[in-house]
Amino acid sequence: MPTFVTMKWTVQPTASDGASRALCQPTIQALKAAGLSEEQCSILKGREARGVKGWTSFPGEDAGLYARTIDVDARDAEGLHKLRQAGADLGKLLASDKVDHIHVDAGKGGDTVAEGVALNSYRYTDLLGKKASEAWTLKGIQVAHGSKDQADLSKAVHITRDLVNAPVWSLTAMDLADQAEKLGKDHGFQVTVLGKSQIESLKMGGLLAVNKGSIDPPRFIILEHKPENASNDKPIVLVGKGVVYDTGGLSLKPSPYMEDMKCDMGGSAAVIGAFCAMASQGLNKHVIGLIPATDNRPGGNAVTPGDVITMMSGHTVEVLNTDAEGRLILADALHYAKKYQPSLVMDLATLTGAAARAIGRQASVAMGTASDTIMTDLVTSGFDCHERVVIFPFWDDYADLIKSEIADMKNISGAEAGAVTAGKFLEHYTDYPYVHIDIAGPAFLDAPWCYFGKGATGVGVRLLMAFLNRQD
Repeated sequence: MPTFVTMKWTVQPTASDGASRALCQPTIQALKAAGLSEEQCSILKGREARGVKGWTSFPGEDAGLYARTIDVDARDAEGLHKLRQAGADLGKLLASDKVDHIHVDAGKGGDTVAEGVALNSYRYTDLLGKKASEAWTLKGIQVAHGSKDQADLSKAVHITRDLVNAPVWSLTAMDLADQAEKLGKDHGFQVTVLGKSQIESLKMGGLLAVNKGSIDPPRFIILEHKPENASNDKPIVLVGKGVVYDTGGLSLKPSPYMEDMKCDMGGSAAVIGAFCAMASQGLNKHVIGLIPATDNRPGGNAVTPGDVITMMSGHTVEVLNTDAEGRLILADALHYAKKYQPSLVMDLATLTGAAARAIGRQASVAMGTASDTIMTDLVTSGFDCHERVVIFPFWDDYADLIKSEIADMKNISGAEAGAVTAGKFLEHYTDYPYVHIDIAGPAFLDAPWCYFGKGATGVGVRLLMAFLNRQD
């Protein structure tokens, strides 16, 4: 028998509303409707309650109840965040109490509370081995009057987190492509995978250069969601950085900075997760996804600092640091995107430590040449789903910092403005409205924060879907 969650929440007054009004006041009848018997309800009514993390808990062997009253304005970003955080706090209680199924009755806030529960209750269990039988997992969330779209979105975030948490020995570039193909078949979007010979034919010099030190061949993954009722004539293109593991190459990272570098494909995982969500939800937009995928290793044939490589665009790049590899593979993908004559291109990448140092795990950094309307929509979408975005300046002055004396550009600047100069490098390969999103800060956590436990957060999926749903 599942545990049932009930919540009372009210909307604060606004000029248009007048007085505060209660949207939902769950009663014991709601629990009966959810499946509890008269006897069980009577037991709950007489059970001694305990208060934890703002929730009042009525524990039991067969069924229990968690209840909470919270005053929020569920029409603004802060109200949604509070409901989501309440759900995340509940997720911690469910784990402690080993509850594996819940029914959420929280009126119009049910989906948001359930989203918080789902985000907090995620566990990566694929590699637990003998511990798997002991691991707690939340197996089911039922929401009274719930939305299938919200359930699909939460599943897509879980898919992304699984991809990011997987170590490189089980998720090479080839494996990532295989996963994308499987997910495409399962969810209903098209996937095309280009192998090394095709990448060579396209002269993707950035992707091939980064791959030179690897024993595994690269892949270039193309995703497409094109419904018959698509509202856009020109597609939106999403590009995800797919460095499945980053040692830094010959510019080798120190060991403490290498431990979590399986997360360097977080951008590609977010794009894949977004396609799972948009296909499941039936998003009425034509969207293309591009993922250049490889690892970055210091093999015997690896690209060396000082090498000059020729990109797919024909531009030459002086590689001064092989640990600035993400921009090299993204540049080829951004140039490839021109063939679609897109209305907008957005890339997501765990690109720079500079972005993470600037604003921490609390937000992603964005910049680009897209219109103010697009940038405002992105920021608003970020607040709505609490995957916040800070817009950095994108002045042409920054391009001077990546000029090379022997090539068209160099792949790093000095110590200053590292996040912006990375974006200016990428801009060089675009001729369309463009947004670069650096997710290095929030993509992978070394300690629990907000709704999330340690490890991959799946950042980008909820942001992209919130943004796409705002577009005409």
